[in-house]
Amino acid sequence: MVGTGAFISSFEHKSDEVHQVGNKEAQSPKYIPPWTTPYIIGIGGTSGSGKTSVAAKITASINTPWTVLISLDNFYNPLSAEDHELAVQNKFDFDQPDAVDLDLAYECIKSLKEGKKTSIPVYSFNNHNRVPGKTISVYGSSVIVVEGIYALYHAPLLELMDLKIFVDVDLDVCLARRLSRDIVSRGRDLEGCIQQWEQFVKPNAERYVRPTMKNADAIIPSMGSIVVATQTVINHIKSRLQLKSRRHLEELSDLGHVRELEPLSKMTNLCQLEPTSQVVALKTILLDKYTSRDDFVFYFDRIATILVSRALDDISTSFMKRIITPTGQEVTLPSVDFDKVTSISIVRSGDCFMRSLKKTVPSMSIGKVLIQSDSHTGEPQLHCEFLPPHIEDYEQVLLVEAQIISGAAVIMAIQVLLDHGVSLKKMKVIVYLATEIGIRRITDAFNDAIQIYACEVVPTDALGVDHCRWARSRFVDSRYFGCD
Repeated sequence: MVGTGAFISSFEHKSDEVHQVGNKEAQSPKYIPPWTTPYIIGIGGTSGSGKTSVAAKITASINTPWTVLISLDNFYNPLSAEDHELAVQNKFDFDQPDAVDLDLAYECIKSLKEGKKTSIPVYSFNNHNRVPGKTISVYGSSVIVVEGIYALYHAPLLELMDLKIFVDVDLDVCLARRLSRDIVSRGRDLEGCIQQWEQFVKPNAERYVRPTMKNADAIIPSMGSIVVATQTVINHIKSRLQLKSRRHLEELSDLGHVRELEPLSKMTNLCQLEPTSQVVALKTILLDKYTSRDDFVFYFDRIATILVSRALDDISTSFMKRIITPTGQEVTLPSVDFDKVTSISIVRSGDCFMRSLKKTVPSMSIGKVLIQSDSHTGEPQLHCEFLPPHIEDYEQVLLVEAQIISGAAVIMAIQVLLDHGVSLKKMKVIVYLATEIGIRRITDAFNDAIQIYACEVVPTDALGVDHCRWARSRFVDSRYFGCD
């Protein structure tokens, strides 16, 4: 293993450069979610060196479900009929750089680096080809581990990586491991494996793979002190991720405080329900501690329906529909294509709106995103997303949340929709109860371009303190679902 002091020192400077670039890119919008700037680790080494085991240990030790392990083995090029016949006879060179589609690997990792969804091909070693029609979809990763013999070979791919590791081991040890793997796991015969090693694997390892060691930030020996070496690298990765998490929380905290604040009443992107007698009465009932759960659900559904209807009032009626009136007359009138309206619930709070949404537009398709805070750092993290197919083609996307406190979950949900091709002008955030700081953070993160519909916004005084502490207690979904 190389001196870890030199390795860490050289990497500190690079991380600062990445953060500075991220700040420049963050100007529009101002917020950068953690998966838009994932931490990418490349692990290379000769075939049988143990790089897959090192990658798996690093992935497990990081201990976060947002770590993705991508093997370059999935990017082997499809074989022609002639090449496939050679492969069956162990006469095709799978260990040359051209055997792997490194350009496709670069495009996939680049998409993840930009916060986009990507599809990883699936390769069958038994059939020597990619599995037709089968891919692995990846999205929302904070950490990406890329491993393969040519992980440190392709210059454009190297530029995407924050940390590059080479697993070094004697080639005789690699041969023993490779024989065990290919014979036991892949059903190949001993003679063919040795023939392939002598003809292709060993020469290419010496010619192409081992020279990539010079591109590594750290070299881990796969024998002897591997445990100590790997743990040293893991400790460094954890420290960089903690720093990244703190910066993310600082960016969230800074939102809503970077400019002179205008009154809520003058915010053009915020629409609050008119305080009619019915609305005021419903809010009072919902805030009453002694309101039964059945009554709470009933009256929340009523006010949620009013709120959803108010948001739908602002949908354009540019859609022209030809109808037959009850008198038999054929006319063309403006209408709304409700099949082009979808809603996304931020689980669990947004699920309080499900009945109201279905009553308002019974045919509406509904998606979900699950965003929760890390128990150690407090950082909001995307656990999963289930969005309607081709969501970018919908004309209106309603993002529903029963209660906004810090605004972090809604900000991240909006970014998920942006990553899937939905423009800000198509989105509407619908919330029953929100704090002023939460609303301002959402507004500031997306430059006032997101429309928000709220039943009640609890204002903040000049010292930044909410007038009502109850607004910072997530009670709405707890009472609605009987979890209080």
